[in-house]
Amino acid sequence: MLAAVFDKIGSLYLQQRDDPKITSSTDVKIKVGAASICGTDVHILSDPPGHPATTGIIQGHEFMGEVVEVGSDVNNVTKGDRVVVDPTTLCGECFFCKSGMVNMCKDSSTIGIFKDGGWATYCVLPSQNVHVISKQVPPEVAVLAEPLSCVMNGIKKLNIQPGDRVVILGAGPMGQLFIQLVKAAGANKIICSDLSEYRLEYAKRSGATRIINPKHEDVLQVILEETDIGADVVIDCVGALFNQAIPLIRKGGQILLVGMNEHALPAISQYEITRNEITVKGTYIQNYDFPKIVKILEGKQLNLDILLTHTIRLDQIHKGIEIMRKGEAIKIVVYPS
Repeated sequence: MLAAVFDKIGSLYLQQRDDPKITSSTDVKIKVGAASICGTDVHILSDPPGHPATTGIIQGHEFMGEVVEVGSDVNNVTKGDRVVVDPTTLCGECFFCKSGMVNMCKDSSTIGIFKDGGWATYCVLPSQNVHVISKQVPPEVAVLAEPLSCVMNGIKKLNIQPGDRVVILGAGPMGQLFIQLVKAAGANKIICSDLSEYRLEYAKRSGATRIINPKHEDVLQVILEETDIGADVVIDCVGALFNQAIPLIRKGGQILLVGMNEHALPAISQYEITRNEITVKGTYIQNYDFPKIVKILEGKQLNLDILLTHTIRLDQIHKGIEIMRKGEAIKIVVYPS
């Protein structure tokens, strides 16, 4: 089969590999129907890399497919099922796994980053990492289950109420998904800020009621015009804007930190957080959110089609990565053939 392999720092190599074989009684083998290119994939392939990965693995952690073979002890899926993939593998034994915080597992790993993933024709993975989804959900939409599950984990922490005013910093794929979910939760005003006019146009289509390009408008001034006292919720999808989020929030409001950039070290005014009783929360990947996401995708409750800006074949993966690097796509769907 054709596979896109993380060869070395800054290098992705297309090569022919043998089809993977089931080696555990609890494994399943799926034929990949569609995959996607995540920002993390681009960071892995940067030089120097912006995210760690294991050299020699098949990349791709956002993917879905059809079950073609199951191990002897598998009972949650059967051959022919369409499934979406949770790429995080768990130990199941540590304090966090047993406390219902599986996203904090001490011995977790990631399919498509540290283990072979979905940029190939076939993938073998633990049965606990696949979730059945209706065949009425198109593959290119089902592939969004993983990023959407991460957004859902953040949404749960906020408890957004109808009428809330929400500011979203960053209109990349995660920002777009947050816009759609906070709209579904009843947010009254959804204000999105980004430096890219291309992404801001998609933010409007996703449901943003006001868009801001900081190159042309003062973000704080716009927020005060729209809310009088500041936003109820500010979501940083960039991973470097915590200090910029603080002035935008009202007293008693909530800040959610989503984006991750370990090199960003903004100076924070702890006094403002304390004095104004601002709640700050971090959110990381998903935590038992796939069953709910499957229901959302099957119910067609979101306008996800508009985010699928490009489709490519696996043999065009380098072209897709370059498009993502240039910021000229929201989500790119990769078909194995």
